Amino acid sequence: MATKTISKAGLSALVRDLLSAGTRVVAPVRRREPDPGGVEYAELTSPDQMCLDGPQPSRSLKEWIFPPSEPLFCWRQTGSEIQLDPAPTAYPETVVVGARPCDAAALEILDRVMGWDYRDEPWFGRRQATLLLVLACQQCDDSCFCTAVGLSPTSRRGADCFLTKAGDGFSVDPITPRGQALLDRFPAHFGEAPAAAAREADGLEQKVRSNLSARPDRIRGWLETHFDDPLWKRLALRCHGCGACAFVCPTCHCFDIVDEPDGNDRGTRRRSWDTCQTALFTLHTSGHNPRPDQAARYRQRLLHKFAVYPARFDEVLCTGCGRCVRVCPAGMDLVEILAEIDRAAEAPGGPR
Repeated sequence: MATKTISKAGLSALVRDLLSAGTRVVAPVRRREPDPGGVEYAELTSPDQMCLDGPQPSRSLKEWIFPPSEPLFCWRQTGSEIQLDPAPTAYPETVVVGARPCDAAALEILDRVMGWDYRDEPWFGRRQATLLLVLACQQCDDSCFCTAVGLSPTSRRGADCFLTKAGDGFSVDPITPRGQALLDRFPAHFGEAPAAAAREADGLEQKVRSNLSARPDRIRGWLETHFDDPLWKRLALRCHGCGACAFVCPTCHCFDIVDEPDGNDRGTRRRSWDTCQTALFTLHTSGHNPRPDQAARYRQRLLHKFAVYPARFDEVLCTGCGRCVRVCPAGMDLVEILAEIDRAAEAPGGPR
């Protein structure tokens, strides 16, 4: 599949044509409230709303595939009869323009658990309806650590097409047949790439690498052998158990299922995001809680991401996006915590 180019005007025209064809287009846009300088993924009504040169969106792309709350089915009772009305399974065709590499990779990582012992049809229905135009990162901060978990600011994992800033436009590499089909569908917006197309050097990978150079395998070894380490209690002194880290994380995927009555004879079964960081997550009806304190709950978060998930799926459940660091009201810095664990693992007698 040949590399193409597209100008900024051409990209705007492509978005305009997609919108005219009835395709839902999602892209980073500037927030108005509460942080006017921030960026978030939002559905476009005009290509003028796109913000492709801003910071990382404050929330991940996950919520467009796995909504914070969604109905599974509705029920109605008439006498002794119960009627079930399943939630719609037709999902809108969607093109995401400017997805960040850490967010695109996260979706592919989550495909493993979503199709493991049970196929999550809503997840895969939306996945199959969504095409990702991933944009190489143009900026980073001290919270980014994607290189420590096997990715990079130019990682193409999960992309259908990969865009890299080049001059006043972008080079476009189709990665999947679906990505190539998009280029074939709108050929007028794409140009031929020169034999030696000049792309702006990413210049970011070394900066990100300097934030955290820990090895996931060494961290996993320490976690698997230090279940009762004093570190957990020390960390938990700061943790509020608010779950903000999980809700902005592109790979956290726990949910709760509840029946919500809509009256005496009808209701909705709904699933909503949940997190292991709250006390209610593992609270038994008896009153017993196998994770009785915040130390146990924070330990679970790190174990799941860096030991349990890799053991089952050979994947680290983290893309190094750094959102958990930026949003934590207690200032808990996962970059610093992983670096500390890595140093402990490297110490004499530690696992390697």
